[in-house]
This record gives sequence, structure tokens and C-alpha cells, in this order.
Amino acid sequence: MNKIIKLNARTRFNVKSAACAISLCISSQGVLANDFPQRPIKMIVPFGAGTTTDIVARTVADAMGKQLNQALVVENRAGAGGAIGSSAVAKSTPDGYTLLMGTSSTHGSNPTLYKNLPYDVMKDFVPVLFVGSTPNLLVVATNSPLKSLGDLKAAAAKPPGLTFASAGTGTTGHLAGELLKTKITGSITHVPYKEGAQAVTDVISGQTNFMFYHPAAVMPHIKAGRLRALGSSGAETNVAAPDVPPIAQQGYPDFDLVSWFMVYAPSATPPAVLAKLRSAAASSLKAPDVIERFSVQGIGVGTLSGDEMVNFNRAELAKWGSLVQKSGATVD
Repeated sequence: MNKIIKLNARTRFNVKSAACAISLCISSQGVLANDFPQRPIKMIVPFGAGTTTDIVARTVADAMGKQLNQALVVENRAGAGGAIGSSAVAKSTPDGYTLLMGTSSTHGSNPTLYKNLPYDVMKDFVPVLFVGSTPNLLVVATNSPLKSLGDLKAAAAKPPGLTFASAGTGTTGHLAGELLKTKITGSITHVPYKEGAQAVTDVISGQTNFMFYHPAAVMPHIKAGRLRALGSSGAETNVAAPDVPPIAQQGYPDFDLVSWFMVYAPSATPPAVLAKLRSAAASSLKAPDVIERFSVQGIGVGTLSGDEMVNFNRAELAKWGSLVQKSGATVD
């Protein structure tokens, strides 16, 4: 038998007030989404101007701006391996007007690499767009006796072993080399450089035996006959280097490590605003000029949805973290 519950005046007032508050909140969300954006949106790049991340961010910002009929202004805030810019976005007002071009470094390896990272990857951010990914190419000098992964494996097993260069400790090139070390028995020593260009120069001259680096940086040297690519770190053939076979297809089937780019917003961004950003961002990746620019950079366009982006980030966090731990690399 159903009971009839009588509410006193104060209770009825509280119930009505709560209902009105909920209705007002829902209504304001709708108005906010309809009016958004009313001013330029800032996209922070946690690395310097001219880097691959910067180029990707400017390409995406330009395309998203056209979709939203509002400018997206790119601001470079480099330092601490991307932590400075990432932290700024994590602490910004969650209104959709401040975004981050995150990477496999800022949201993959950094949480393990840095002891006191000023942000939490999974708690402080919500993904807006999985832009895409690119592998690193394993390259040697053209006159190197290493002409295949088999040659590299054999050379590592003999004294004095091999050396591999990178653009710095904890970079994707460094960790790709550490992953290779787990697959090949022998002596392979990491030689970190302060920046990638000098590392490439020393591989070309034979100062170091090989390195992993992104296609946009090494393909000009490969085409000029200064470098030779032995493999790609991704599981699939790269759009910028279609003739370079993936390492995964050369006897190491579980070798799959790519650099990726993802646009993030602060975690408390209103759902309606987030939905509008995601819609504009997804449409921007379909633009032919965007696809062409990414192709030149060796970046395959992403296709992940909201939940898929979260799951992907969680899996990548574990993968990169494991590599950092195995390498023993740390940055104070």
C-alpha cells in the first residue's frame, strides 16, 4: 500500500528551491554552450616555437578557429619538459578558453620521469581531441656497416657494443632506444644530447651508432643520402616513410611506441562547452590541408572518441611509465 507523505511548508520550499537550482544550472549550461566562444581561445604549447608540437598546435588551432568562428591563439610556455605549460592549463579557469596541446611526454612519460610533477594527468585534464601519432625512425649513417636490425643485434653482442644518441634523457627517442635494449642482448649505451640537431649530426658523422628520431627531422637527411633508416618504432608503416618497415614486422612483434599529440582542457570544463570543442576539433581533422600538413610531418590523423581517448591515455601512461622505470631515468 502506497503511503502519502505530507510535506510542511519549509520542506516544500526547499524542494522547489533545489528544483529551480537544477533547472537554472541546466539552462545556464545550454546558454553557455550556445554563446561559446565569445572571445579568442588560448592554446598553450608546453614546448618552444618551431618544435613539432608547436607546428601541430598551430595547424589544429587554425582549423578549429574556422570551425568555431573565433581565433585560437597559440602561446608557447616551454620549460621543465613541458611541465610548466601543462601545469598552467591544469590550474586555469575551466571555461573552455584555455587548452593544452599535450603529448606522449607531458601525459605519458613525465609523471614517472619527474619526481614532483605539478599536475595529475588523469585528474586535472579532460581530452578534447586525439590529434594523431608519429613513430620514431631508427637511423644510422649511410656509410655505417649496420644495414639491418640483424646487423645491429650482432654488433651489440660484440665488444665494445653500440651507442645510441637522443635529444635528451626521457625523450621519446631515448625511451624507444631503451625499449630496443630490452629486445636485443648486448651492450647498447645511451648518449643524451641537449638538443636533437646535434645528435643527428653526430650519427651522420659516426660519433654515435644510431638514434631514434621523428620523421620530419630525419627524412631530409635520408633523402639526401646522409642517413639510412633501419626501422620504424610504430606498429604500422608511417605516411612520411612508407618504405621503412616497422620494427614490429622484423622479428619484434610487440615493438610499438609512438609519439602522440592530444588537445586537453581543464577537467572541470562544462560538458556542453567540452562537447562543442570536441565537435569543432573533430571536424578540423577532416580538412584536406590539415591532413596534408600532418602527412609532411609524418603524423597519422587520430580517430579516438571521448572515452577512447581517456582509456588510451591511461594505457599510454602505464606503457611510458614502465619504460622510464626500466631505463632508470629521472629528472629533478
